[in-house]
Formats: sequence, structure tokens, C-alpha cells
Amino acid sequence: MAKQQQPGIKRLDELFAAEPDRLSSLSFDLAGLYFDWSKTHLDQQLLGEFAERAERMGFAAKRDALFSGAIVNPSEGRPATHVAERGSGAPDDVDLATARHQRTRALVDAVEAGAFGDVTGVLHIGIGGSLLGPALLVDALGRKSRLTVSFLSNIDGQAFDDAVKPLNPATTLVVVVSKTFTTAETLANMEAALDWLRAAGISDPHGRLIAVTASPEVAVEAGIDETRILAFGEGVGGRYSLWSAVGVSAALALGWEAFEELLEGAAEMDRHFRFADPGENVPLLAAFADRLYVETLACQTRGVFAYDERLRLLPFYLQQLEMESNGKSVTIAGEPVDHPTAPVTWGGTGTDAQHAVFQLLHQGTVLVPVEFVAVREADDTQDPDRHRQLLLNAFAQGAALMAGQASDDPQRAYAGNRPSATILLDRLDARTLGALIAFYEHRTFANAVLLGINPFDQFGVELGKQIARQLSDGADEAKLDPSTRALIERAGV
Repeated sequence: MAKQQQPGIKRLDELFAAEPDRLSSLSFDLAGLYFDWSKTHLDQQLLGEFAERAERMGFAAKRDALFSGAIVNPSEGRPATHVAERGSGAPDDVDLATARHQRTRALVDAVEAGAFGDVTGVLHIGIGGSLLGPALLVDALGRKSRLTVSFLSNIDGQAFDDAVKPLNPATTLVVVVSKTFTTAETLANMEAALDWLRAAGISDPHGRLIAVTASPEVAVEAGIDETRILAFGEGVGGRYSLWSAVGVSAALALGWEAFEELLEGAAEMDRHFRFADPGENVPLLAAFADRLYVETLACQTRGVFAYDERLRLLPFYLQQLEMESNGKSVTIAGEPVDHPTAPVTWGGTGTDAQHAVFQLLHQGTVLVPVEFVAVREADDTQDPDRHRQLLLNAFAQGAALMAGQASDDPQRAYAGNRPSATILLDRLDARTLGALIAFYEHRTFANAVLLGINPFDQFGVELGKQIARQLSDGADEAKLDPSTRALIERAGV
């Protein structure tokens, strides 16, 4: 290991030698996914200790609260109702989510029936959770879609130019997603999109807009007709929202049947997480491993590498899900936490990453738990041996990280004993992708329970935005630090 082995933490090769059934006890088939956590340093003693901690932290009761529609986001006084979008929440929440899905489907059907004229493209405008989920879905599953879908989040004008370049304004729908419909970057990009439509001679640019929001009255005030507004609930957090009307761009690109399969895959993971015992609960066991590496072995990062080009956006999606949810320093009660919370989530795509960052993973002085995500069946037109080689590369990396290799030449020595986990999908389709994303959601929640923190607020993103608004409105720059004042002056802004 890159650092001295902690007392009581056995080497990976020792664990396999001592536990003949280790693979079967730490690998699971679920919802078309195979989870292998056997190359982590979890052992039966640690699993027992973490299970006791989960019980001490009230895991079962807090999980029940999540699925009952109780207040689990106390700082904002809200439930977290994303599970209701998949049919697993409180009955009233599920009924409301179902009604809103029907409205979303009606809009998708209307577009397909030609109610908006010829539609060849969608410009999806949002930021953070209002965009990352739908972008992942479309990039992973939408390569054969008849629609061209562009995603726009950055306020940078170049991002706008790039997003609209492949689109025909005469046949493009603009989907604007904002929970409050007050997000500055999103509204600025919406106005730019309206100008783009006007410049192309569209006589009624607002007629090409679809708004998705938890504040429909604000969208009406912004000039969008209520018949083209899709609502979702206040309890649906942005980074948990792709299952709601926020996913309408994905539904347009993939078809409603695929969107329903996405929901069913997530619901299957919901049922597992809700009812499985701690020793067989895959998201909870993954959280146990996360806590081991962050707290006991002081790992400050976790690497996620998708060995499938279709999942290239997964690390970016997980960055927000995990770091915005659990990047906290106080408990639910507002007291300082007594453990490190979320590590930095980062990653890339195999095999590209092998030639960029794996040097550090194998021989660097920083210990990084690694997660490989791969798909057993390919969906490309190339020689099947290409996919075979891709999978063998993923599996070989995990084997090499664990085994290492001795050498008389220290430059060529590999210490080994470096942990990894692997998730292997049978195939990449809407159902398995839904189950995969829901797994990560529940893993994030389980980590939060073990830490006693609230994963459903995100006040840390506000201060910088607040100062930017104040400066834009002409606030006194003299109150800023000298460095920031100099940067503003040098940039001429």
C-alpha cells in the first residue's frame, strides 16, 4: 500500500487466502448488474463493525423515513421524494409523481404527433442536477435517436455557440430546466436561445420553449405558456431529479417506453435497498467500503473508470451526486462531524485513462480506491474482439492493482494491495442504467446516514454565486480582498 498498513487491516492476498468463500460473500447479481467488492479490504470483522455502526446511527429507521415521505432534509424542512418518481415512496407522493409522468408523456406524444411541427433537435438548458442526469442518459442510450439533443449549462458564450451549432432553429425545441426558475445561468441561456430563435425568423420563439420546474408560476411570469410547463415536486432534489419531468429531453430522444424501463430499473434497486438485510444490501456494503477507505486509511479521493464509451459521462454525474450530497462538515444537528465525509470523486474512460493517470494508481504514493464499470455486451459495429480486449483491460487493471509485482529494479516494482471494485452490466439499456444510477443514489444516502449528515441540502454552492450577483449589481469592490480586486481590474469587468 502507498502508506503503512493500518493495524487490523489485512492485505488483499491474505484476505483471499483466509476466506475461501470471499468472492461469493462480496459479489452480488442484481437487476442485470454484477457487483464485485471482493478486492476491497472489507472482511467479516469489519462488516460486523460497520453493521453495528449502521444500527447505532438508526440506518433502518432513516431508510424507512426516506421511503415514507417523512422529512429527511431538516435544514430545508422537506422530504426527499425522488423514490416516489419510481413508485416506491409515500402513496400520495407516488400518485402525484404518476400524474406528472402522465403529463410529461402527453407532451412527448404531442411532439411525436407533430403538434410542434417538424422537430429534429432539442436544446436542453439547465445546470447541475437540471442537466447532468439527462445528459448522461442521452449520451449513454441515445446514439441511435432520430433527434439531435444538445445540452447547455455554462454561461460562457462559447458553450452556447457550440450547443446550437448542430441544431436547426426552425425545427428545435428548447427545454429549460430550473427548479426555482430563477437560476441566473439558466435564465441567461434561455434569453440567448430566444434571441437565437428570433434571429432565425421564428415569429413566436416562446412557442418553442418547454419549461420544467418546481415553480410553474415563475415560469408563467417568464412568458412560457402553462400548457408547455412540466412540474416536479419541491422534494425532488436537483441531483436526484432525472426520474421526473427533468428527464423529458431523454424521453423525447429515447422514447417513452425506454423512460419507463429506466424507472423500473431504478425501482428494482429501490426494492433491494429497502428490504435487503445489511449483509446483502449492496449500496450499504459499498458505503461500508467507502467509510473504511476515507476514515481508516485516509483516502481523500475515489476513482471511477467507465470501460465503455457510452458511460463516459458517469464520473461527471457522480461528482455532483456524491460531493454535493456529502461534502459537508457538520451533522444534521449542526455540530462538527467527527469523521472525514465525502472524498473527491474523479475518473475517466478506459482505456484512455490507463495512459494518463494509472501510473499514479499503481506506483504513486497516494492510495486511491478504484471502481471499474464495464458492460458485458457491446452495441457497436466493430469486430467483437475489440470489446473483448476492452473488458480484459478492465479486469487486468483490477488484478494488477491487487497483486502488484516484485522486482529487483525499484522503478519496475509494483507494491500491489491496492483496492478496486467492479460493476459489470449484462448490457447497457434503460433498465440497467436506471438500476446503476439508483445504486449510486442509495450508496450516497447510506454514507450520509453512517456520518449523521444531511445529503439533501447544498448551501455550499451559494456564497460564490451570491458575491458574483453583488458584483454584477455594482457592489463596492473595496470590500473584497486585494487579489480579487486586482483580477477584476485586470480583466476589465
